[in-house]
Amino acid sequence: MRIKRISAAVALTAVGALVISGCAATDGGGDDSGLVEGSSITAAWNQAFYSMNGNTSFGNATANNNINYLVLDGFNYYNNTPELVKNTSFGSYELVSEDPLVVTYTIAEGKKWSDGTPIDAADLMLYWAAESRSLDTPDFDPADFTDPDTGEFTDAFPTDVVYFDSGATPTSGLGLVSQTPEVGEDGRSVTLTYDQPFVDWELTFATLGEMLPAHIVAKKALSIDDNAQAKTALLDAIENDDAATLAPISSFWNSGFNFTEMPEDSDLVVGSGPYVISDYVADQYVTLTANPEYTGDNSANIEEITIRFIPDPLAAVQALENGEVDIIQPQATADITTALEGIDGITVDTSLGGTYEHVDLQFDQGKNPENIFSNPLVREAFMKVIPRQEIVDTLIKPIIGDEAIVRNSQIFVPGAEGYDESVAANGSDAYAEVDIEGAKALLAESGITDTSVCILYASNNPRRVNEFALIQASAAQAGFNVTDCGSEEWGGLLGTPGAYDASLFGWQSTSLGVTNSLPTFETGGINNLNFYSNAEVDDVISQLNVEFDEQNKIDLQIQMDAALWADFYGVTIFQFPEVTAISDRVTNVESSILAPTVFWNAWDWEVTDAGAEE
Repeated sequence: MRIKRISAAVALTAVGALVISGCAATDGGGDDSGLVEGSSITAAWNQAFYSMNGNTSFGNATANNNINYLVLDGFNYYNNTPELVKNTSFGSYELVSEDPLVVTYTIAEGKKWSDGTPIDAADLMLYWAAESRSLDTPDFDPADFTDPDTGEFTDAFPTDVVYFDSGATPTSGLGLVSQTPEVGEDGRSVTLTYDQPFVDWELTFATLGEMLPAHIVAKKALSIDDNAQAKTALLDAIENDDAATLAPISSFWNSGFNFTEMPEDSDLVVGSGPYVISDYVADQYVTLTANPEYTGDNSANIEEITIRFIPDPLAAVQALENGEVDIIQPQATADITTALEGIDGITVDTSLGGTYEHVDLQFDQGKNPENIFSNPLVREAFMKVIPRQEIVDTLIKPIIGDEAIVRNSQIFVPGAEGYDESVAANGSDAYAEVDIEGAKALLAESGITDTSVCILYASNNPRRVNEFALIQASAAQAGFNVTDCGSEEWGGLLGTPGAYDASLFGWQSTSLGVTNSLPTFETGGINNLNFYSNAEVDDVISQLNVEFDEQNKIDLQIQMDAALWADFYGVTIFQFPEVTAISDRVTNVESSILAPTVFWNAWDWEVTDAGAEE
């Protein structure tokens, strides 16, 4: 038995871009041994894939982005150091000017989508239109057209509205590129001019897993059969701000790539990365096959990777022991680590990861008829009854021991610069212990008569089920009636008006950019799922967007952290313990602290001699 145990504190210097979490390294290029025909391995994940567009409020989830990362190429990505890697075999970007901030992006010559269509400026322009929302119909609110049972847009969604569901705001990222980019004469480049400097400009445009095929979007939205004509129509619509044409384009971009089984229309799985989706059986598995049109540095070694969906962590361990899967990264519990110790022929890595557990409260449009958490007294009362320390002691310490601590910052990762200073001043100490009497007094003062609180969480995740039970029992002592909004489709329901009152889930870091977690708290941001809005927080965010001094960035984040706790935003609970178990059948697998964790270099995985003999 070969078991390696790694126990390390999280060392992120800043909270990165966040996605909804269910749960010997190379630099990712230029060292491939070549594709082995007929080779295959199977990995497991705890949540099923449901969208090839991870840039929408509906599709922004780890379960989707693990796969999208491998099927959609881009200009850069993070390795597991972690450090940013420029993917020059896909394309390049040049900082033309710092003031004004001007950047040119160019697709490398000869790059093609998996159907053979060239990747070019049309794809870049669609990405800008969607991620900047500069061409959206002003003041349109999609809340009335969101299905509370699924989280998707309803058929009643207006057909004459231009609305890209990317959550972009005019104060950060590509939202600051309000001018239509200039297409280069080569037809493969675009030049972006920012309205003001933006500190994380290098992370805003078409990283791995993000850019969708413009020709497919235009073909489906505009009923055009010819790929070249479709791209021309899309470019014309964007450059001329043609709302009538952009409305169906935005609608298809929002929802056209959502599917929960292999679509009959193969156009919907056209990709640009080292792999393409070749099979998908609902709630069971997705199969990725090496993309024959891919010519980048990150070409696949293994011809076929199947990702099985196994929500139950113990079932994932059993599948590994039985040889049904080769790589697992299940939700960690004490039972999991114990079970893995009894399996021969595997390597186990245990550490703290880049995901943190938290409870968010719906400031508006909750399920409770009285919109219970619009009242700050009730928010404060509910935060007082969440048994954070008990959750850590009961569910996390048995996995990693004393390294399991309560996380006390909405912004900083434990161990990062600024964390201790922020925690000392942000007011989180008021929720270090459960305060039933204090909660009772606040609840009585609030005047709320309906104390029902429906919590959304992953009902097929044993650890979340246990967390919910602990919160429910504690809250009942103060007079809250906590009800169960648990769902296996919880990810798609997040942010859906009227679906729940509080949510229990994890945010996973995807970058080291100081600004990329800010859409969680910014008014109208893509990750702002609880209708939160605070003028002070928005002002701090606008300052962080243009702040290049490292100490000033920390000071601003400390200010924002205190404002969030003072506003009774919700509570953080713990940093996730991460357990990765790898069969001896596969090598070159080592997880990253950033998403997509274990999948970050899947193109480098190789089947070993032990695997080839089976």
